[in-house]
Amino acid sequence: MSGESSEQDLYDILGASPSDSLQQLKHKYQQMALLYHPDRLSGVSSSEAESGLRKFLAADAAWKVLSDHNARTKYDLQRRAKDLKQDWPVDSTIYLEDMTWDEEDAVYSYTCRCGGEFTVTEDELVERKGLDEEEEERVKREGEDGQRLDEKESVEGVSKPRDEDEEEYGCIVVCCDTCSLSIYVTRSR
Repeated sequence: MSGESSEQDLYDILGASPSDSLQQLKHKYQQMALLYHPDRLSGVSSSEAESGLRKFLAADAAWKVLSDHNARTKYDLQRRAKDLKQDWPVDSTIYLEDMTWDEEDAVYSYTCRCGGEFTVTEDELVERKGLDEEEEERVKREGEDGQRLDEKESVEGVSKPRDEDEEEYGCIVVCCDTCSLSIYVTRSR
C-alpha cells in the first residue's frame, strides 16, 4: 500500500497543487480523512471499505511528507528533477570516432539526414561520464531498427584520432539543430 503512494504524486493524492500553502494542504488532508477514515466506512461493502482504507492511508502518507517543511522541500526537489528528466526518442546510436572533429570550433559533428547537424563538445561528453551502463543499453535497444547509424550511412570527413583522453568521455543524447531527431553518442564500439 505504501508503494502506491510513492508512485502517485503526493499533491494529486490530496487533490492539491504544489503552490498550495501548508494550511490549504492541511484542509485538503482533513477533508480526505473525514471521507475515508476507517471509522466512517462501517456499514459499506467490503470492497468500498478497502478502497476507502487505501485512499485514507495514501492521504495520510502524503500528509506526513507534505506537512514537514524539510520533507516537503526534498520531495519538491525530487519531483522537479523527475519533471526535468526527459526520455528523448532516440533515432540512432553512433560512435564518437564516427563523428567529424572540428579543431577550430572544438566540437564533434555529424550530419543529420535532414541536412542539419548534431554537435557535441568535449566538455558535454566529459560531464556525462557518470551515465550508468544500464541506461546506455536501454538507449541502444531503442534505436530505430537495431542498427547503428554508422552501419546505415557513411560519414565523410576525418574523424579525430582516438586517444587516451577519450576514455574519460560519457555517453549523451544529442538533438539535431534543424529537425526533431536525436542520436545517442557513445564513446566506443
